[in-house]
Amino acid sequence: MPLDTASYEIPVARSAGDLREAVAGWRKDGLSVTLVPTMGALHAGHISLVDLAREKVDRVIVSIFVNPTQFAPNEDFSAYPRTEAEDVGKLEGKADLIFAPNAADMYPEGFSTTVSLTGVTESLEGTFRPTHFAGVATVVAKLILRALPDIAIFGEKDWQQLMVIRRMVADLDIPVKILGGPIMREADGLAMSSRNVYLTPEERKAAGQLNVILRETADAVAKGTPISKATAEGGKRILALGFDKLDYLEVRDAASLAAFQGDKPEGSARILVAAKIGRTRLIDNMPV
Repeated sequence: MPLDTASYEIPVARSAGDLREAVAGWRKDGLSVTLVPTMGALHAGHISLVDLAREKVDRVIVSIFVNPTQFAPNEDFSAYPRTEAEDVGKLEGKADLIFAPNAADMYPEGFSTTVSLTGVTESLEGTFRPTHFAGVATVVAKLILRALPDIAIFGEKDWQQLMVIRRMVADLDIPVKILGGPIMREADGLAMSSRNVYLTPEERKAAGQLNVILRETADAVAKGTPISKATAEGGKRILALGFDKLDYLEVRDAASLAAFQGDKPEGSARILVAAKIGRTRLIDNMPV
């Protein structure tokens, strides 16, 4: 299938073959390549990753694919926003190629391979979404091996995902550099997310305080408050805002995401939260 150059200002590859052909042409000209994987429904946070990619290399590929294998049966795969035309419009003048395959291209009949990790996947999101990271690792491995970029960029909002991908790439000796892009936030500090559109006005107001509690809890730990005490207090405050459920509020090793043996952080630490309000599950994280 040839590149789709009629529908949009940016050429769109719909198959692995078309993507590889385009990249091979750039490589022949000695150009470097970055991949920015997304599931579409692009917002300013995604665009910041594309802008970062543009600073690093000659050519930028943005993938748009809502990956079914990272959604559990009770999650919002069917409802996840799909806005390809709007997304491509936001990428004009920023990306050089869009890779937008369909599920049959990514997972053809007979597909039976899964990339799974231990350790970094086993807590936090892994506890509440046990099949999630196998789906993420599998699709990211396929995207990277299809595009063979010099660099792939992921947002730091999904911190555990970023650590999983770095671990996978290191373990499998995949020759790509993985970069994290800073979390982009709304005016009140809420981390930008495609799922924020699900929030009602009342829920949105409460959600805007999640980052405040996260920062104050991190500051308390940094100043010497025991982790268990600070996170217990922070968790109570989050539920008092009107959140229906707190999945976790944890301080972990920033790279391995292992829990600290004592009640004080040792070395580089990260505070991570996941909480649900209404139909929306929000995640966020910050350094401690």
